[in-house]
Amino acid sequence: MISKRNAKAVSAALLMMGTFAAFSQEIPSLKNTFKNDFGIGTALNNGQIEERDPKMTEMIVRQFNRATPENVMKSALIHPKWDTYDFVVPDKLIEFGKKHNIKINGHTLIWHSQLPSFIRGIHSKDSIQTFFTNHIQTVAGRYKDNIFSWDVVNEALNEDGTLRKTVFLDYLGEGYLAEAFRLTQQAAPNVELYYNDYNNEQPAKRAGCISLIKKIQASGARIDGVGIQGHWHVGKVPLKDIEESILQYAALGLKVMFTELDIEVLPRNFQGADVNQRVASNPDLNPYTAGLPDNVQQQLAADYEALFKLFLKHKDKVTRVTFWGVNDGNSWLNGWPVRGRTNYPLLFDRENQPKPAFYKVIALKK
Repeated sequence: MISKRNAKAVSAALLMMGTFAAFSQEIPSLKNTFKNDFGIGTALNNGQIEERDPKMTEMIVRQFNRATPENVMKSALIHPKWDTYDFVVPDKLIEFGKKHNIKINGHTLIWHSQLPSFIRGIHSKDSIQTFFTNHIQTVAGRYKDNIFSWDVVNEALNEDGTLRKTVFLDYLGEGYLAEAFRLTQQAAPNVELYYNDYNNEQPAKRAGCISLIKKIQASGARIDGVGIQGHWHVGKVPLKDIEESILQYAALGLKVMFTELDIEVLPRNFQGADVNQRVASNPDLNPYTAGLPDNVQQQLAADYEALFKLFLKHKDKVTRVTFWGVNDGNSWLNGWPVRGRTNYPLLFDRENQPKPAFYKVIALKK
């Protein structure tokens, strides 16, 4: 039997959850607002996948109909040893998607970063080819009926549009790109296949991305779409380049999506999203620890409004907009490129409350 003390605690918890549910119903839903335009996604971390916080789960389910795993499907985690795979949390992600009617985008099969540590000890083409082939066939094959799409290859380009020097390029040559798509198509024939990168809306990198895509298409491998990550800076969102990229990628017969959207508000002296770049901590680089000034908040709102106007203008080409994090507290930008900063790049604050940017975006459909 439940004691009176425990009964009171349970009642209080249920009341609080009920109050939250009632309050959350008053907040408009992004996925419903744009249901006739494009999918609305978010990146999920382990705690969110495992539903450790009921309030967070409710908020995610209300706002989003697409989800990308932040880390758990990257090869270092899902394939930690040569002959060992860890599918525990990725399987939970699949169940999360089924339970809440959220389509899952797999992220990512081939990436030069966050590789398993054993790769550093491999120095032969045959061994790299074996890892490459087995990894794609095993991971893509396992989820072939439960994933909507895959970021097959991630961030294969330098800023000038040339191919990035990676272990795959070194040992397998540039044909590894088309081969990754061919192998994924074989393992998961009904899944959409994407190339994903940052800054590929910039002219030089865009040209390299278009060249890469054409070579994949010419090989006979299937590629269905291109992801523009969308890691931009407040007041500097390159709208003209973004629009031109939408048009040029769509002209290749591809779907276009914005896959990791956030708008950084803190100072940084370089552009992009190379996770290997780091900057030493400095109080001048973390100016908003007590909150975001109103003028910056309003600029952030104006930037998101302009972006979504552009997405809506090209909704016949744009199929998904995914935010890289649920709220400001979850954002990777709190720890990169400077550790321990207080960043504000998303539509929801650290308490899951909508920011002015959220309401500017919602208002575009009213």
